[in-house]
Amino acid sequence: MRVDAARQTQYPAHWEADVLLLDGGAARLRPIRPDDADRLVAFYSRVSPESKYKRFFAPYPSLSERDLERFTTVDHRNRVAFVVTLGPDIVGVGRYDKVDEAEAEVAFLVEDSQQGRGVAQVLLEHLAQAGRERGVARFVAEVLPDNTRMTHTLRDAGYSVADDLADGVLRLVFPIDHTETAAGVMLSREHRAEKRSMERILTAASVAVIGVSRREDSVGRALVRNLVLGGYRGRLYVVNPAADAIAGVPAYPNVRDIPDRVEVAIVAVPAQAAHDVVLDCAAKGVHGLVVVSSGFAETGEEGRVRQRRLVGLARSYGLRLVGPNCLGIINTAAEVSLNASLSPVMPPPGRVGLFSQSAALGVAILETMTRRGLGLSTFVSAGNRADVSGNDVLQYWEDDDATDVVLLYLESIGNPRKFSRIARRVGRRKPVVAVKSGRTTQGVPVGHTVRSTVVPQSAVDAMFRQAGVIRVDTLDEMMDVAQLLAHQPLPQGRRVAVVGNSEALGLLVADAAAAADLTVARSVALGAESAAEEFEQALDDAIGAPTVDAVIAGFTPPPNTTGTAVAGIVAAVGERSDKPVVSTFLGAPGVPELLRVPADSPATGFAAAAGRRSVPSYPTPEAAVRALARAVGHAEWASRPPGLPRVFDDIDPRRGRSLVDQALAGSANGAELGDDALRELLASYGIALTPTARVSSLAEAITAGEAFSWDVVLKATAERLRHRPDLAHVWRSVDDADDMTAAWRSLTQLIDDPAEAGFVVQPMAAPGVPVTIASFEDALFGPIVSFGVAGAPSELLGDVSYRIPPLTQADAANLVREVRAAPLFFGYRGAEVVDVGLVEDLILRLAQLKDDLPEVQELNLDLVLVGARSAAVLRAAGRVAPVGDARSDWFTRRLAGPSSSTDTLAN
Repeated sequence: MRVDAARQTQYPAHWEADVLLLDGGAARLRPIRPDDADRLVAFYSRVSPESKYKRFFAPYPSLSERDLERFTTVDHRNRVAFVVTLGPDIVGVGRYDKVDEAEAEVAFLVEDSQQGRGVAQVLLEHLAQAGRERGVARFVAEVLPDNTRMTHTLRDAGYSVADDLADGVLRLVFPIDHTETAAGVMLSREHRAEKRSMERILTAASVAVIGVSRREDSVGRALVRNLVLGGYRGRLYVVNPAADAIAGVPAYPNVRDIPDRVEVAIVAVPAQAAHDVVLDCAAKGVHGLVVVSSGFAETGEEGRVRQRRLVGLARSYGLRLVGPNCLGIINTAAEVSLNASLSPVMPPPGRVGLFSQSAALGVAILETMTRRGLGLSTFVSAGNRADVSGNDVLQYWEDDDATDVVLLYLESIGNPRKFSRIARRVGRRKPVVAVKSGRTTQGVPVGHTVRSTVVPQSAVDAMFRQAGVIRVDTLDEMMDVAQLLAHQPLPQGRRVAVVGNSEALGLLVADAAAAADLTVARSVALGAESAAEEFEQALDDAIGAPTVDAVIAGFTPPPNTTGTAVAGIVAAVGERSDKPVVSTFLGAPGVPELLRVPADSPATGFAAAAGRRSVPSYPTPEAAVRALARAVGHAEWASRPPGLPRVFDDIDPRRGRSLVDQALAGSANGAELGDDALRELLASYGIALTPTARVSSLAEAITAGEAFSWDVVLKATAERLRHRPDLAHVWRSVDDADDMTAAWRSLTQLIDDPAEAGFVVQPMAAPGVPVTIASFEDALFGPIVSFGVAGAPSELLGDVSYRIPPLTQADAANLVREVRAAPLFFGYRGAEVVDVGLVEDLILRLAQLKDDLPEVQELNLDLVLVGARSAAVLRAAGRVAPVGDARSDWFTRRLAGPSSSTDTLAN
């Protein structure tokens, strides 16, 4: 069909997205195109007469040429339509047509076989976002009363729906503003879909290994061997075109030839052949792929192209993909017993979930866990992390009854904003411990494609703290913390008791505790020859003391003794204690056999893992204290209320949006905000900028002073002068023309080039502490807000705190108190206590502005003077610029990937 291209607005590629449906399957969503005509006809032929009737309110057996023209040719502005596709086929269509500038009529049609998977829900989300971009304020939908499925789709989206029944048709009207309720519905669906997508992979009832040769040392053979030796409970198949069976497992020429259902495929073919495997698996109805093959993005540009095509192909046919270049997956649950990995070690069942981006380190971590007696629930190695990421696995572990502790080895974070949101929620229920490599270099491993970032390392650390993630520096420390969290209760305070048979041990613990901000409330040094009974009494007394929150037991046996009796006592006390007990027993790391409590349900054929209430041991007292301190910090974070967002009645986001659009008009590369535009933008969010008059002569300065009714300040604002404490560039309390004359002459004599000083006149502000509240948009992290005391010392020492919006009131309070200079706000050395609440108010307002308006690339309150009863914003600066890509989790669910505008962003 020929289409007049001039009738179309430029195709909005940024609306393309890979999406997850409610059952965990992937699909592709994009704007409709004129060349979809044949696909639309085929789609419509598969739709039942009943569904067609509900869409058009009359029998409508086929689409005419005129229909096809009208449905496929849209202007992407007043008429917008999206299709959801699986492979080459359209399975759902959603559209809106503007009725007027503020209202549009919306309608959907979903193939019957795909109904119930959430296709219409995701179409509505993306249509609403497109509508908001195009100025639509509300949707109207006309629905037959018996079309309950569509009625529920619209009502359950989180919008406020008004209805009216007339002439047998139900008319539903709802505003499409992005409300908290709508956001909550969207995130709940995202959680359900991502959890389900991982669940289908990790609990697969049937697995096919594709790419298995006869060679014993091949990757495919290793995968089959590990599955068999791991005792996989499901059905196992091998794909090899030249064999009937390999290692006793049935072999088939192609995955499509397998007579039974295959849920997950483990792919070990050469990279060049992986794309054909995706097509075969899609035809077979496979849910997920675990690609251990290398030869993708880690090899260079050609490999990156191959990887992008692989992921795009998999998602377009509804498959999730782990890898490529990964170690594999493990699930130790007795009913699954899945070792679909290259690790010859399958740790015993336990309560710890592990995610590792590195395949090589993944093997080492699994071996260490086994050696320490730290049982595993599930393990995922992401490799190049082209599709499945740590965020997906966190969504799964949040509701997984088999997982109590989450461990993450991260080499890069593709979507910090989403990670922070999910980890903050998961951490309230289960501790999350993370090692992030590249701390000093911020480097990204070869094969990991992420957006560039200018965020300092301190901001990354702050993101982990904000999310409640226990960040550790080494893999050993991660294991140290995990074995405490997995086996012992959380400490309820920072008071520690030390019980040991060495005074030196008590001294070492005291030093380490002081460094970790713990308090040694009791220290008992028993004699070297003390009996086990004395240990038991001392430990019971320490645990029973109301001034003790945790106990460290240390034992080094005298010559010619084994310590078996003492070990029995420590294990028994740890099992019955309601306070955490840790030990430095014989300098052993992990949980020695003598200190283990049997697991609740040990699995046959596995080495025994330590069960709950086992007592972890550390090679040194310092290691024990560090682990305990990490657990204390997490317990404190988890016990604090999460905080609520502040609701401001005096902000006007629509006005802010309009001002930003005006500032961007005619500016392809962005622009600095002028004084008036900046003042208006801040005012739309309830932030008052102190009026300022720029002056270049004494006469102008006097005129400005008169306009402000005097009691003003004359100051230079040039960057080179603001941060020079040796130069007096401010003259305060100017009350008349004579004062201004004296001030002008004095300052111009001190400054070499008065013309470039940037003199301004402002009304005087009340005395106080100068602070800076800044925000900027980072390509990777999204919006960032920072806080610090103004001045060169704070900047040089890096005394700045950071948070990722949206912020709760608790976030704002922590942001202020986290800087080392915070005592200045609370009466340091007898100074007046300032109104910190006013600072937090400004932080929350600026954070909401930055969260709402990503085009505001920078907006900094450079100088805020905070006093006992005031917080005056004396200086501000801002810049706006077009945003090429929408934030990855902004208003709509989408997976990052080759079909979306977030092509380089991992999910």
